[in-house]
Amino acid sequence: MLSTAAIAWHPWRAESFARARAENKPVLLWMAPAWCRHSAGMDSSTFGDADVAGLVNAQFVAVRVDADRRPDIADRYGLGAWPTTVFLTPAGDVLGGGTYIEAPRLADVLRRVSTAFTNGLPAGALAKAGSSPQPAAAGDDAATVEQLTEQVTAAFDSDYGGFGTAPKFPHASPVRLALLLYKEDGSDQHRDIAVTTLDAMGWGPLHDEHDGGFFRCARRPDWGEPDDEKLLDVNASLLDLYVEAYDRLELTRYFERAEDVLRYVQTWLADPVDAGWAGSQRADPAYHAAARDSLTAREAPPVDRTLYTDWNAAMASAALKAGRVMNDTALSEFAIRSLERLALLCYRPGAGVAHYFDGEAQVRGLLGDQITMAIAQLDAFEATGNIVYEMLAEELALYAVGTMWDEERGGFFDRAAGDEGDVGLLGERRKPFVTNCAAARLLKRLGHAAKKPRFTTLADRTVAAMHPRAAAEGPLAAEFVLAVRETGQ
Repeated sequence: MLSTAAIAWHPWRAESFARARAENKPVLLWMAPAWCRHSAGMDSSTFGDADVAGLVNAQFVAVRVDADRRPDIADRYGLGAWPTTVFLTPAGDVLGGGTYIEAPRLADVLRRVSTAFTNGLPAGALAKAGSSPQPAAAGDDAATVEQLTEQVTAAFDSDYGGFGTAPKFPHASPVRLALLLYKEDGSDQHRDIAVTTLDAMGWGPLHDEHDGGFFRCARRPDWGEPDDEKLLDVNASLLDLYVEAYDRLELTRYFERAEDVLRYVQTWLADPVDAGWAGSQRADPAYHAAARDSLTAREAPPVDRTLYTDWNAAMASAALKAGRVMNDTALSEFAIRSLERLALLCYRPGAGVAHYFDGEAQVRGLLGDQITMAIAQLDAFEATGNIVYEMLAEELALYAVGTMWDEERGGFFDRAAGDEGDVGLLGERRKPFVTNCAAARLLKRLGHAAKKPRFTTLADRTVAAMHPRAAAEGPLAAEFVLAVRETGQ
């Protein structure tokens, strides 16, 4: 977690907002992930400025959030780029906000926000900021699976590979859908979509030729100007994808690229003693430029050693698949040890798994952690036959159903309600599209593994709840199409 000593930062807790009410001050909410170099720059330069620090300490209650550690807060208050700077009322309503703000401008904004708050201006009066609303449910005219498949295919960038425009992200699900369709129909179109995208990502600027692994995203449609931070979840997703591509297409280069991802992850992020993987490595263009141009070596960018449950579970699932396809028993054993360590540190009977561990388990009740960990436990069960893994997967699914299931409309909310920090927009119930699609696939697998029809029914209802939203998800509608295919609807 980034930190600035000059400002008296407070955590996101009810007590912080209670203090703002008692002192009649607005809240300055600053959010950033550990891997973002721009956030590190604002942290040191803007918040290190004496004028800014003095204004913040005198006129605001400053709340600081690590965006990776609190994805529920980041989802509701983030402005689409990091860092995010948001001004709130003591009730957590948005007054205004921005992203990276330099010291002179922020000092001026702080004065204006403080004056506006004192004069009683309503929330939203200063500037548009805060979370985007949840997509409204469509009527009975939801797109068919065939139409959604065509939508995903139409989003393919035939010039450069990938889906959508800049900034371009390495979405795995549209490629996975293309691989599945190619397996079924053998069409050149679906094979071309998969191969073009896999080659463009794997042998272009998104890939780090020096240390291995993949960067988070690219600023240009041709994958140029990558944002060169490296995240565990991105590399887990792409490891899984390249292993699947090798398995489906039998192209050796994809096997080799998967090995390269493993080289990065196991060298830089893995804990060789206790197992598990660190969350991310910060961006540093100068380091990567020096390595690329064979210049004098620079010190490598720092690694955030936080153990995130969802990202570790995703990596364990990918490693188990890679271990099976590559016949690498040592990798499979490391994945199992990582899952066992994660369960030991973050699981609590009746309370699911916590989101991360940094000396103690932190932040319980997030849907993504329960679903991703349950999927990994099922993968471990299928790899080993050990029923304990299936039992934990079932318990995590039941915890999610008991605390986050929407009985009226179907589907899962992103977090359990009732936490003492549920202020402001955290009071909103949200249903994450991608995670719900994953939940549907999990529940279908559990229904088969545990021989419990209730899980199958819940899977069907989850798919039905996501159906009206799929057309608005662009190429990520592939998540829904895959869920429909895997649940048999």
